[in-house]
Amino acid sequence: MTRLMLRADASGTIGAGHVSRMVAYAERAVARGWEVVFSGQVDNAEWLAARFGELSVPVVPSVPFDGFDVVVVDHYGLGELREEVNAAGALLVSIEDDVFGRRAADLVVDCGFAPAPRPDDGSGALLRGVAYAPMRDVVRDAREKRLGREGAERPHVTVVLGGGTEWAGTVSALLHALRDTELPFVADVLVRGEPVVPEALPGQEFRVAPPGPGLLDLLVETDVAVSAAGVTLLELCCLGVPTGVVQLVDNQETGYRGALDLGLAAGLGSAAALDGDAVETLRALLLDAETQRRFSKTAASVVDGRGVDRVLDRLEAL
Repeated sequence: MTRLMLRADASGTIGAGHVSRMVAYAERAVARGWEVVFSGQVDNAEWLAARFGELSVPVVPSVPFDGFDVVVVDHYGLGELREEVNAAGALLVSIEDDVFGRRAADLVVDCGFAPAPRPDDGSGALLRGVAYAPMRDVVRDAREKRLGREGAERPHVTVVLGGGTEWAGTVSALLHALRDTELPFVADVLVRGEPVVPEALPGQEFRVAPPGPGLLDLLVETDVAVSAAGVTLLELCCLGVPTGVVQLVDNQETGYRGALDLGLAAGLGSAAALDGDAVETLRALLLDAETQRRFSKTAASVVDGRGVDRVLDRLEAL
């Protein structure tokens, strides 16, 4: 039996994306009969980490790599690990996002929309592109539920910028942009912190709540989403949800530009300076059924939900 360690952390500052990806790896590895252990902190991602318990995957603090066949590391703050992991008798799989989290490994995975050229650091196989994007079981199930769904008379909008607490100001700006479309909608706003919610115009409604396990149920019924250019955007693409995307931090710039270049989402600008046309972009997403269909079809065809299995197939070949 293959023994797999998953190494990642979550916090109010880091967000929950790394743990979300590790949940997807745990699900597909357990389905293959592998023995899986998660090592790291899950602060601010407890609702995601609960899935480890359902899978009988132990959650432990940082532990030695001895006794494992494969170690998957998804972490920007850890340095070079290949020598240590190999010395313990395991293969190292490193998940990176362009230059962030980059390290030498036996198998490197970058599931970005447009990975840039990577310098040769002696790594083994390179698996690059959204074909390798990890999708949790609930995302793949939600994808099926959305098939044949009809849009609501009053559009349902979901605003979700990840698990970090520092984005309340950006959420406030986005809510004001939504309000200024002057169109009717019901908006579920999933955010930690306390954004400034504008006074809704007639036909508009804002419902604010923290992120939690009900996100995928919301997205099944969502007509238009507003998201950051991180893990959640990949999930929205897999579901085929038409999305207005924001670049929250520097490490999302490549993904943001790549998603726009591939025609997967509508660009709203960066958190530091939302595009001056954000209101018009959101208005078009809410009004134009053809624009919604185009984004939905393109995104769902590019992100098909089978990324982790492609990585595990390669590992089994190794």
